[in-house]
Amino acid sequence: MRKILVTGGTIFVSRYIAEHYVNFIPEYTVEEEAQVYVMNRGTHRQVKGVHLIECDKNDIGDKLKKYNFDVVIAVNIYTKAEMQQLLDGLSEIKDFVFISSSAVYPETLPQPFTEEMICGENSIWGAYGTNKLEAEKYLQERVPQAYILRPPYLYGEMNNLYRESFIFDCAIAERKFYVPGDGSMKLQFFYVGDLCRFIDIILRVKPEQKIFNVGNKEIDNINTFVKACYRVLGDRPDIVNVYDRIEQRNYFPFYNYGYELDVTKMLELMYDPTPLEKGLKQSYAWYSKNQNAVNKKPYFDYIDRFMAKS
Repeated sequence: MRKILVTGGTIFVSRYIAEHYVNFIPEYTVEEEAQVYVMNRGTHRQVKGVHLIECDKNDIGDKLKKYNFDVVIAVNIYTKAEMQQLLDGLSEIKDFVFISSSAVYPETLPQPFTEEMICGENSIWGAYGTNKLEAEKYLQERVPQAYILRPPYLYGEMNNLYRESFIFDCAIAERKFYVPGDGSMKLQFFYVGDLCRFIDIILRVKPEQKIFNVGNKEIDNINTFVKACYRVLGDRPDIVNVYDRIEQRNYFPFYNYGYELDVTKMLELMYDPTPLEKGLKQSYAWYSKNQNAVNKKPYFDYIDRFMAKS
């Protein structure tokens, strides 16, 4: 029985990954069943069936030494120091997957971003991107066989961020939807279930390529994303285009930054990512029963106070 460690395991991506391996999906996973461990502080509800290793990622010490994990999936590791704590804490390292970020690509590079491009600071994402990049580099030095995945915007079940769920709420309330500019800003997405599928594939295939951009081949924009969310509820948005100089994060859940990843290398291994609308249906099915699990932001308050027209 393979032992799998997921760092985190209680919120969105790490929770979904932990539940994925607990439930074991035969057509995509390796042949053996998995014994799933999660490493977190034990302050949130745990996935049913996992083995909790209760510790802070910044104070791991010897808490992992007695385990010999076959696979480590590092999700909530954001800095070089956190990566060092994790690697120092492991008794041995076999298969290792790090969920990094597309924020490692400077916005000044030509698009679409490819894995071979020289990474560096992105002024939109700031320290988040540079810290992820430092963690990547440190991991590569210590564990050359490790895999690094760089996703764009992730969505799907267990998403605690108020993104697609905000648009669902607008549709439910039959509100006008305020779109930054003409709505043509690029948005690239990746369904969290596909992230798990791709992890399964690379663990089975063991490709020579170690860094992968992951994401949908199709590039959406604000308009197509909003309309897809509304269609999930059988509706269509009444769009109001906003051309005023208003910080869009006050009323819209994405930064004023459109970008595109080249996912050719991923598609060579996984050619059938989940279509956006299909993934959104899964996301809404979860959200309709778990609204309190989402960290909602006061977009409605801002819109009603400063933007709504009579």
